[in-house]
Amino acid sequence: MTLTLTPLSGIPFIRAGDDLASIVHDALRASHITLHDGDALVLAQKIVSKAEGRMVNLGAITPSERALELAARTDKDPRFVELILRESKEVLRVRPGLIIVEHRLGFVCANAGIDHSNVSPLPPQREGLGVGVSDWVLLLPENPDASAAALRKRLEVETGARVGVMIIDSHGRAWRLGIVGISIGFSGLPGLADLRGWPDLFDRALEVTQVGVADELAAAASLVMGQAAEGTPVVHVRGFPYPLREGSLGELLRPKDEDLFR
Repeated sequence: MTLTLTPLSGIPFIRAGDDLASIVHDALRASHITLHDGDALVLAQKIVSKAEGRMVNLGAITPSERALELAARTDKDPRFVELILRESKEVLRVRPGLIIVEHRLGFVCANAGIDHSNVSPLPPQREGLGVGVSDWVLLLPENPDASAAALRKRLEVETGARVGVMIIDSHGRAWRLGIVGISIGFSGLPGLADLRGWPDLFDRALEVTQVGVADELAAAASLVMGQAAEGTPVVHVRGFPYPLREGSLGELLRPKDEDLFR
């Protein structure tokens, strides 16, 4: 088995309303890649959120009493905290510098996935060493599964290939240090591969093994995307070792009654 991940070069600075399907298609052509059945495309959350107009200026936000209270406990900007509350179902943990929530999409994450890094309405060369960037933040896409499905449909119509599309973000984990790429939405890909009943090397049936293959692919793609100024937010994948099928984020979300960290 060979798994090949190719970051696509030439992705422009993304603004609200941009046609991501056309941009990705152009980048594939520029990289001399023709989509085949079974290929996948992995997109960084930031470009999807930007194209969908999910950028917010903190100057337009009025914090609530709850936001003011949490801001005092966490040393955060109350306007930023207000956005966290709006994007969350429940606040789970609080300490200085950090708020852990259950996001409205169902997963647990820090600060509702709202990001300051690499966020601005203007390209870097027009910002003047970051001046004016600090008041802009980026929310996660409204419905990442739907975003992935719409992009997949466009690419399949334009190329004739059956592909999968995934949107990823960087999250921490309760039991280990360091962020990793995880899937926050996908279409045409499996989220879990259920290996229960499969034989091991000694022909014993696996009893509990379910593999989060969407997150494994997300982590691999994140390695070649980078986390800073690389500017390669789309990765082409060939050789994904599981059959493509309809999938959604919901199959990866642990039920609350099984979550030992709450």
